[in-house]
Amino acid sequence: MPEVVVSIGPHHPALKEPVNFKVVVDGEKIVRLELDLSYNHRGVEKAAEQRDFIRVLPLMERVCGICSHSHSTAFAKGIEELMQLEIPPRAQYIRTIIAELERMHSHLLWLGVAAHVIGFNTLFMWTWRDREAVQDTVEEMSGNRVHYGMNEVGGVRRDLTPAQVTAALERLPNLEERIKKYVDMVSSEETMLIRFRGVGKLSKEEALRYGTVGPTARASGVDYDTRKDDPYLAYADVPWNVVTDTKGDVYGRTRVRIGELWESLRIVRYCLENLPEGPIRVPAPKNAPNGEILSRYEAPRGELVHFIRTNGTDKVERVDIRTPTLANWTSVAICLVNQNLADLPVIVAAIDPCLSCTSRITLLDNQSKKTGVMSFDELIRRNRFHDQRQV
Repeated sequence: MPEVVVSIGPHHPALKEPVNFKVVVDGEKIVRLELDLSYNHRGVEKAAEQRDFIRVLPLMERVCGICSHSHSTAFAKGIEELMQLEIPPRAQYIRTIIAELERMHSHLLWLGVAAHVIGFNTLFMWTWRDREAVQDTVEEMSGNRVHYGMNEVGGVRRDLTPAQVTAALERLPNLEERIKKYVDMVSSEETMLIRFRGVGKLSKEEALRYGTVGPTARASGVDYDTRKDDPYLAYADVPWNVVTDTKGDVYGRTRVRIGELWESLRIVRYCLENLPEGPIRVPAPKNAPNGEILSRYEAPRGELVHFIRTNGTDKVERVDIRTPTLANWTSVAICLVNQNLADLPVIVAAIDPCLSCTSRITLLDNQSKKTGVMSFDELIRRNRFHDQRQV
């Protein structure tokens, strides 16, 4: 039977955001995947270079709605280290609380989406109902449900009142019971077992070879988590465990995320019950000294990296964002080989992809068909020339 190219995207019921897959199949079996990233390119990195640090933080939150606190914390953390600021413990604990609530929000959302992809809409409605309790807590603390606006260079913008701490603690027992139900469900629910077990397998060796990160890597037995291996915020003070699995398939990635829900709840409870007294920020200078830093952060989807270069002004000279989704796309291409075409949506969903996180632009010469690099000034010149031709 000859190979057939099946185009999926950029708009498709199985995709939350626009991305273009060209799947080469032999019958119902996938032979290989051709992936076209950056259907939308927003130029966030270049926009960050035009703004001072204060105005970059809200921009960083808009890289991804689900990981908004991740990006603003990674950026603020990098600038603070370049400025050699000592962030107050209370601010670090508050950042950790928001970070783990965001992780719970993300994993509950993912579990619902994965359930919806396989037609298990009851689970979809349950998890998104429980996610509301998490978002209500974040909204009480920050005033927002998606872009929290908690960070500033030097600490956090809002303190937690005793009433907010009490309200958050009162919600945790119910969430704990719901997570226990999901732990039991993942090992006994036939719908999940049939559609998740043995699908999209990725060995530990492949995960390491292709730079896989986050729950996707930990589900293949890679015991690596930035919060534990390169501690930041309050993670060195908090008792918690890295969740791993050895199955390496969609089922294993589901087990890891449900396990991380449990650990995130433990972290939130500990931080709320042991919240230090004291200030929530320190004064930060307007300008950052000349320097470069690689700011690492364990986002819900995996390790997030911000490379930041400063030049003695109040603006970054360069910021380069490597998101976990971008790191995990290669593993998707590997997982799909020899899988059924019908399993493509759930295999893609298993890395919890964020397409807006993967903004990249590639220059392709139409004659030579070679990719290359273009300076920003040359890009501006060509755009103006193109606009003049359109008039």
